[in-house]
Amino acid sequence: MTAANVADGLMLLPLLDKFPVIGGRRGRPRTRPLLVTADKAYHSAARVEELHRRGIYPLLPKRGEPGTAGLGKVRWVIERTVAWVKQFRRLRTRYERRLDIHLSFLQLACCVICWRRLK
Repeated sequence: MTAANVADGLMLLPLLDKFPVIGGRRGRPRTRPLLVTADKAYHSAARVEELHRRGIYPLLPKRGEPGTAGLGKVRWVIERTVAWVKQFRRLRTRYERRLDIHLSFLQLACCVICWRRLK
């Protein structure tokens, strides 16, 4: 969680540092993804270099170039999920200053969404 005025690209590498272990296949579980797909806001020479250093293929279009093909299909799922969460007034505008309280309401909203979908 960051403030509203923090650029998305700045949080790419810290997000990858907190990436969960990927299990399900034989052998040692993977601790990082094979590739990263994002929009133009995430592209910078320093980030691309760091991703290469970590062994992650960056699929980040440069500014002024056409975007990545097929990103809209994946992005729609995320945008839809965010819209479901934003139905809850308390999460539409963040009123809580404390992160633990905000995360609790976010988790409660996710539980209600899942309960409604499974009902």
